[in-house]
Amino acid sequence: MKLVFAGTPEVAVPALDALLSSGRHEVAAVVTRPDAPAGRGRRLVASPVAQRAEEEGIEILRPAHPRDEDFLARLREIAPDCCPVVAYGALLPQKALDVPAHGWVNLHFSLLPAWRGAAPVQHSLMAGDEVTGASTFQIERGLDSGPVYGVVTEEIRPTDTSGDLLTRLAFAGAGLLAATMDGIEDGSLKAVPQPADGISLAPKIEVEDAHVDFAAPALRVDRVVRGCTPAPGAWTLFRGERLKLIQLAPAPDRADLAPGELAVAKNSVHAGTGSHAVELLWVQPQGKKPMKAADWARGVRIAPGERLGA
Repeated sequence: MKLVFAGTPEVAVPALDALLSSGRHEVAAVVTRPDAPAGRGRRLVASPVAQRAEEEGIEILRPAHPRDEDFLARLREIAPDCCPVVAYGALLPQKALDVPAHGWVNLHFSLLPAWRGAAPVQHSLMAGDEVTGASTFQIERGLDSGPVYGVVTEEIRPTDTSGDLLTRLAFAGAGLLAATMDGIEDGSLKAVPQPADGISLAPKIEVEDAHVDFAAPALRVDRVVRGCTPAPGAWTLFRGERLKLIQLAPAPDRADLAPGELAVAKNSVHAGTGSHAVELLWVQPQGKKPMKAADWARGVRIAPGERLGA
């Protein structure tokens, strides 16, 4: 088939690579978000998908919005058979959905209908799921509600962050998306409507959602930190300033600390929660680089009884 691939961030690149290397389909163009300011100089930088497409000499479409008439006209000229999508980042109007004969097929990083929305991996981790996965489905007007072509599953490991899990799903999902294109092309694959039961929503994680409540049980604290790493970054307050929590570990053998209370030893830092303690491993003070929690504690000279979150 002739394809127009839509995607923007690094997590979409493995799927683009899988389609380019399949040898079965032609990627005629990519659609991606416009260049965005990045770095200290805030200079405009092309998206990872655009950079990969440029390396391959593929036409790049960067509409400010996919409803723009110039974009729609060019899409009709290309006349793709199907448009695979991975984390494009903009809502597609019906005029765009109507162009390809086989529609737009999205790779979504959850087992639909669970975790429909912008942040499925983060929500899955924060909810304590043991298994997640990726799904390919036909895009329709509803939020991630279209019929599903296929799924792959992925076990969630005890120390996974959302970054770890998303990286694995990006590569597993790339193979799924390529296989979905093959099945659509030869007619062997038909989309199946999603069940009405088991629907859950995964809206974008805001900065305030990543604020760690040390009055919660240690299990919840651990899930929030892992789910919000690397973005937007779990955080708490210490002496009135924000402290990013990069990595911690439950410490079930220690239950003598009040929620948020800190205990510092030579090479360890523990904090109390609503159940047992957690050990802080890596933190990032405001305006500084990430560091080992023990090094941070030595530098700030924590007094007995001081707490996080106050």
